[in-house]
Amino acid sequence: MNEAVAGSNRNLKLWIGGGVFPLLLTTAVGFMIFSSICPCTLTPGGLLFGDRVATPVDDWNTTTANQENLCQLQIWAGIRPHSINLNCMATPEGELFLSCSVCDRKYWAARVGSDEQATLRLGNLVYPVLLNRETDPVTMDRAFRARVVKLQTTDIETMVTPRPPLGQQRFDHWWTFRVTSRS
Repeated sequence: MNEAVAGSNRNLKLWIGGGVFPLLLTTAVGFMIFSSICPCTLTPGGLLFGDRVATPVDDWNTTTANQENLCQLQIWAGIRPHSINLNCMATPEGELFLSCSVCDRKYWAARVGSDEQATLRLGNLVYPVLLNRETDPVTMDRAFRARVVKLQTTDIETMVTPRPPLGQQRFDHWWTFRVTSRS
């Protein structure tokens, strides 16, 4: 009788083990497909894919930051990647900032610490970056002006943010994050 129970346990372990591998494989393939499609309009994505730029960027005006309607940002939320679409803008001085309205209610912003390692995608290029929330009002105003200027030329059909008037002042609920290259 013990041989029958032992054989039955062995078969059960084979069935469980045989079922776990396909489930893990299906989950991994599904996540990779999901990551290649999103972040979407309202749905965050996973990993950001693209051609990795290994050379640090000193002047973000040399990139397509101000030509892209939206940038894509990937941070790590615990053990999983979390990517989103958002506005980014390069200042005339070559600095890069992320735009975040009502940011205190955004999932991703609460997970960004000092010198947060992240990935930024502009078009098909992926940049390793560091993020820091900017709190200096003068710098925030400079970033906001760059945002207003950029939104004047953004393709109206794909805009998610209304085009502001050129003299628009920075909103109290608006946050910005400074983006710097890392290699």
